[in-house]
Amino acid sequence: MTENTREIILQVLTEISENGIYSHMAIRGALDRYQFLPKRDRAFITRVCEGTVERMIELDYIIDCYSTVTASRMKAVIRDILRSAVYQIRFMDGVPDSAAVNEAVKLTQKKGFYNLKGFVNGVLRNVIRGGDDIPYPDEAQEPARALSVRYSMPEWIVTGWIEEFGLFVTKKMLESSLSERPTVVRFKTDRISKNTIIRSLESQGVTVKRAPYLPYAFILSDYNYLPALNAFKNGWIFPQDVSSMLVGEAAAPMRGDYVIDVCAAPGGKSLHIADKMGGFGMVEARDLTEDKVALIRENVHRADLINVRPVVMDALTYDMSSEGKADIVICDVPCSGLGVIGRKSDIKYRVTPERMNSLQELQRQILKNAAQYVMPGGHLIYSTCTVGHSENLDNLRWFLGNFPYETESLDPLIPAALRRLTTAEGYLQLLPGIHDTDGFFIARLKRKRV
Repeated sequence: MTENTREIILQVLTEISENGIYSHMAIRGALDRYQFLPKRDRAFITRVCEGTVERMIELDYIIDCYSTVTASRMKAVIRDILRSAVYQIRFMDGVPDSAAVNEAVKLTQKKGFYNLKGFVNGVLRNVIRGGDDIPYPDEAQEPARALSVRYSMPEWIVTGWIEEFGLFVTKKMLESSLSERPTVVRFKTDRISKNTIIRSLESQGVTVKRAPYLPYAFILSDYNYLPALNAFKNGWIFPQDVSSMLVGEAAAPMRGDYVIDVCAAPGGKSLHIADKMGGFGMVEARDLTEDKVALIRENVHRADLINVRPVVMDALTYDMSSEGKADIVICDVPCSGLGVIGRKSDIKYRVTPERMNSLQELQRQILKNAAQYVMPGGHLIYSTCTVGHSENLDNLRWFLGNFPYETESLDPLIPAALRRLTTAEGYLQLLPGIHDTDGFFIARLKRKRV
């Protein structure tokens, strides 16, 4: 490793833990600033930063087992130095324990904490001596506490999942949250063949594999920087999980349809639906701020689409001019994001029960507005990237009880492998670890002709 690699890691962790920057943004920012670093160092920075954030609860538990001062009472810099070093000791076989300790001690001194380098050295040496004999909580006695520590998930989330899904499914979801998430892309094959896209990717050293469920979904690996790929620059591929692509399948747009996507950024679902309409009709892709809409515009430009219109509009503000105009409304609302923790691990530390309650109120207000934009006989697609009844099934039942809509079976629209009793009833709950996707909820609702 180059001399400043671990210092860069500390900078990133500080941005995340002290400045509230999302981990994927902090890591991407660091990699952009240090583009001159060799690929090996960039990979090391990414692995340690992602792993340290992902396993923060377990790392703090281990530190507390071997330190006279608990992690919560430490100075932030020391805590982040210890966390990243313990991660390297416990989870990175390719890093010698001595290197993790020595670099942590040097970094402690470099940051002006000369008097604490002995403390850092002592804690890390104790962790190494402890080996695998860490006294983890007993799962039989304290299942929620034990799973919380083992999988670094806040205990209140684990408790709620056990109550809703049972212990077996909860453990599968927790295991999935710590597994490596593949890069899934949607191939845009309306103007270019699948084989041409694959050849382009493979010519740049990319490994391409079929993703589950959908014929145009593929998994990419062995690349350094996705935007540098010619297939990306040409607008032939778009990063999008299969779960999100299924929203387009559930919408089933027809050529000439007018579609409103009320919370569209960065535009993946809008672009997918526009592609499915073959360049006909119109998708009005709305979002709250100019910055978010700029992301949509960028993707529309790269896709070279003429039937997507990005618009700055607040989904919480009722738009009278849209009343009864849309064949389809896509209502992918802001949510807790607990279905995509495997991709954005710091989500789990930011969400709270209070935040969940406020999100449900926001979701229902957006649904209330969106319901009025659908013409009689048209469809509303409600979706979230989360799991749990409060933001999904509870909202669906509330909606059906208050608006002139009925569910419509998803079975003719989705792959056979995903058909369940609930899909016949009009909704699908995807669970990470159970399905080969992120966690996602999709419901297809038809406005009654009254």
